[in-house]
Amino acid sequence: MQVHLSGGEPGARRDLVEICAAAHDAGLYTNLITSAVGITDQKLGALSDAGLDHVQISIQDSAPESADHIAGYRGAFARKQTLAAEVVRLGILLTVNVVVHRANIERVENMIDLALALGATRVEIAHAQYYGWALKNRGALMPSREQAAAAIVQVEALRKHHHGRIVIDAVIPDYYARFPKACVGGWGQRSLNVTPSGRVLPCHAAESIPELEFWNVREHALADIWQNAPAFEAFRGDAWMQEPCRSCVRKDQDFGGCRCQAFMVTGDARATDPVCQLSPHHEDMEMLAAQQTEIAYEYRRLPKSQQTG
Repeated sequence: MQVHLSGGEPGARRDLVEICAAAHDAGLYTNLITSAVGITDQKLGALSDAGLDHVQISIQDSAPESADHIAGYRGAFARKQTLAAEVVRLGILLTVNVVVHRANIERVENMIDLALALGATRVEIAHAQYYGWALKNRGALMPSREQAAAAIVQVEALRKHHHGRIVIDAVIPDYYARFPKACVGGWGQRSLNVTPSGRVLPCHAAESIPELEFWNVREHALADIWQNAPAFEAFRGDAWMQEPCRSCVRKDQDFGGCRCQAFMVTGDARATDPVCQLSPHHEDMEMLAAQQTEIAYEYRRLPKSQQTG
């Protein structure tokens, strides 16, 4: 029903417009998820002509200097504002995605005000999910329990205050939850990801689990992958579950939580998500959340030999 053109940065693909047009022609609702840095106004115009329905732009903070520092790119904040204005001018729906962590969690209200000023119809307050590069920077990004709790209360109040002006969605921080979320709506139940190389994944972080076998869309029909690929079958149903998940009344609600997070914290992708208070590894999450540092962020950089400009 929907296709999300995401990344990394989807603007790096030369065939992005063609992909968008093909998705539109297939009757799919098309959503571009971008940092805004990799999308020119000309490219956005071509995407609009191709049938793009929606754009989601991430912002790192409401203060330009802080936003650029978090992004690791000077001028990023200004570029996001410019592209957002062009999205609205073209009549494309705009969502602002705010990734919340210790450096900006005190300015949630300011970031919602910014989203309103940019003309967004929706803002997503998403606490950092600690995979990939966020995992490498977990100690520098992790808010305190008190900060996380205060932000949740504040978002609820702001949702009521701005009702009818902007939709405010919120993703709570895993590390301070009592029970896990139903990750991606259940493994292999609602969505799939196709990587640039054509590998098809049950979730965006599934490649972090080394035991899984992923099929490629160049070698298998997408329907065949969805129905039969080993990676998709790995955590469907409940036969794979360990206790306490297998006998838990919540197993049809949260499906055991996040498999990638279980693997990263416990080393076992079949373990109960350690977010859950019933997990024997729940204390590990509490200890990891308490490991807060003030070191500089570690950024993903290309080797100098691959950099241009």
